[in-house]
Parts: sequence; structure tokens; C-alpha cells
Amino acid sequence: MWATMILTLGMYASLAQTDSGPVYELRIYHAAPGKMEALLARFRQHTTKLFEKHGMTNIGYWLPVDSQDQRLIYIVAFPSAEAREKAWKEFSADPEWQRVRAETEKQGRLVEKVESYLMRATDYSPAIKPDKSGGRVFELRIYTAEPGRLGPLHERFRNHTMKLFAKHGMVNLAYWSLLPGQKEADRKLIYLLAHKSVESAKASFAAFSKDPEWLRVRKESEEKAGGPLVVPKTGVVSIFLKPTDFSPWQ
Repeated sequence: MWATMILTLGMYASLAQTDSGPVYELRIYHAAPGKMEALLARFRQHTTKLFEKHGMTNIGYWLPVDSQDQRLIYIVAFPSAEAREKAWKEFSADPEWQRVRAETEKQGRLVEKVESYLMRATDYSPAIKPDKSGGRVFELRIYTAEPGRLGPLHERFRNHTMKLFAKHGMVNLAYWSLLPGQKEADRKLIYLLAHKSVESAKASFAAFSKDPEWLRVRKESEEKAGGPLVVPKTGVVSIFLKPTDFSPWQ
């Protein structure tokens, strides 16, 4: 699984050529059966500190609100794509990490699968500043645009959607695009919202979906683009999240 930490040479070259600011990495760990608590303990006691040692900035760590969903979802940041490459190599080779990993995996691996998304903040994203406000639910949303329609999707969010989210009580926290060289980099929008609760989120989206301004904007943007901007039915993934006790973003 740790091979996913290191970019292929071709992808790294692509990222380096477009390096123009902080790189964020969204990582989704699928815990092995019965291993979530051990995985959280390793992060709490060791991993986050080792990340910091090697120049990674811990942004946020979350678990799905649905307790049956055994995934740890987190975001770390780097000054650049080059810094990310260096940080992961040094972390992987760190004797302390190798010792911790060996000790914690004596009874088997803690993680079965790792998903990784390398991202940069969009030009319309709020400043990404983790805080400990607490008392809220986060929502990670991953959109897959129809081919050739990511630009219009960004335009709709930039000019309309974010304002309408705020109107209906949602808090815009961060918006990202994928860096070049990744699967569907030209079709993905990833963003993070905050709500008072899951019930509040559902009520907000229900009101948003009926808002005459949203209905007008959606109709106009789809007519201009020649069809839906997001893949119907499967193009929106939503995960409600609660922060771990060691998450900088609460």
C-alpha cells in the first residue's frame, strides 16, 4: 500500500511543471477488519508527529458519521509537489516509522487499501485554515464532471453555488482541483462543507435544491454547456464526517 505514497516519475514531472503553490493530499484509508482503533492509536501516538517531523502539515482527520464505514479520511499539506515527494520518501525511510509500523502490524496489516488525491485549492476557495470550532459535522463531496465540463462547473460554483450554499446555512470550507497526471484530473472537483448536524445538512440541501435562483442558474449553465455539468446519478459522492480527537480541524 505504501507504494501509493510515491509518485511515478512521469506523474511527478507533470506536477513539478505546474508547481505554483501548496499541494494538498486527500488520503482515504480502508481499515482492515477490526483494526480501526489500532490505526487511530498509531496516528494519534506516532504518525501525525512523524508527518510534522518530515515537513507535512496536518490539516484534518475524520471518520465517517456512519460507524459501519471503516475508513479514516485525512488531508495533509505540502509547500510544493517537490516537497511532497521528499517528505514521503523521508517518512517511509525513517527508522522510527519502520519500528512503529512493525510493532503495530505484528498481528496483521492495519490498512487494506489506500486512496490518494493530490490537489490544489481553486481560485475561489476560502483560505484553508483549520480551526477548533467544534460542534459541527463536516461533509466531503467529490464531483465528477461530464467530459469537457469541469470549467463550467467551476464557473457555476465561483459565481453562484457557493453563495447559495451560504444562503442556506452551509459553511464553505475548501474547494480543490486535482493536479495533472491523475485519473480524471480534468473532471474532478473536491470540496469540504460544514453543517450544524447531518439533519441540518439535509434540510439545507433540500431548501437549496428548490431555490428559484439555483433552478435558474442550473438551467442556464446546462443549456450553455449543452447538458448536465455533473455525471447524472453517479457524479456526486457525499460523505458526512466527524473529526477524530487528534484532528487539527474540529
